[in-house]
Amino acid sequence: AGGMNIEGLVESIRSMAEQKKLSGYRIGYVLGDDITDRIPQLQAEGVTFENIDGTGDFNEIRDKIVNANVYFGHEPLVECLKGGANVIITGRAADPSLFLAPIMYELGWKPDDWDNLARGIMAGHLLECGGQGSGGNFDYDWRSVPRMDELGFPIAEISDDSFHITKAPDCGGLVTEQSVKEQFLYEIHDPANYITPDVTVDISRATLTQDGADRVRVDNIKGKPRPEKLKLNIGYFAGYKVSTLISYAWPDAYEKAQYAAEIIMKKMKRKGLKAEEIRIDYIGLNSLHLNVANMDPDYVRDLNEVVLRISLRTKEKSEAEKIVPEIAPLQLNGPPGSSFFGGRAKVQEVIGLWPTLVPRDAVKLTPQIITV
Repeated sequence: AGGMNIEGLVESIRSMAEQKKLSGYRIGYVLGDDITDRIPQLQAEGVTFENIDGTGDFNEIRDKIVNANVYFGHEPLVECLKGGANVIITGRAADPSLFLAPIMYELGWKPDDWDNLARGIMAGHLLECGGQGSGGNFDYDWRSVPRMDELGFPIAEISDDSFHITKAPDCGGLVTEQSVKEQFLYEIHDPANYITPDVTVDISRATLTQDGADRVRVDNIKGKPRPEKLKLNIGYFAGYKVSTLISYAWPDAYEKAQYAAEIIMKKMKRKGLKAEEIRIDYIGLNSLHLNVANMDPDYVRDLNEVVLRISLRTKEKSEAEKIVPEIAPLQLNGPPGSSFFGGRAKVQEVIGLWPTLVPRDAVKLTPQIITV
């Protein structure tokens, strides 16, 4: 919750607690996940910071680094709980670890009890996205979800060898075998090796069973030793971006939008645009489905409306700015039936992502507590 300014949030909470006269309120927080300042030393010690995706040369982005935050696990969170913290502020703790920590603290699980840790992680995995675990974003049958305007978040009940997912009975949403399965498999690439900072989880033989209304039992989750390396997300300055929008109405909405894009790109050529990347989308047609969108001429010809979006990424801000003044004039100096909305596009800085791994012992996390 602390994001990039943990101590700032701690101070805000302390101030709120004082205003509410919560004497004795204990605020725990964890520092050390941002290792930006330690990168030169670690590189000198032999850490290569190789990109997980296998692309690029780290030396090309080393001098452009904005932040470098490690995904960490339960350990400092449990220490804060042992210290009596009423609230804990963290940086880039792994999402399910936020749930595993209080489970371990309450049930006394050991840090090498891999099967139990795996169950705790998967319970957290089913809770971490809130209402997505209780009927939100339910692809199988979203129409059947009751009272989505009052969607209740899922609840995990942990027992010795399994756990249940349920929700408060007076809230909307649903908890079914199918809805839980969708969240269960969310963001998991290898079901036999779901890697987290705390444990490597094997759900390849897991079972989910409906065990009453809005109640699903989860069994047969196994754990393996935790990885020796932790994931590090490095943010680096990657230039500038801008996205422009203009809509076109029936008839021939797509054809008009195509022609408008052609006009803009001719203008950009005359301005000598130097772009790292150019993307042209037709929202309402192919901006999501790209090359698998239905592009049948009869279908495309009769679209009610299409929004043209042209996006640029550039090294220099001045290059991205070249397209900004060209969009609004298209209303009167381009194809008919257009509508300009949202105001002039704003050029923004781009923070690129460099995902990598670092040795666990390279990260020095420090749990701390202050008392109001």
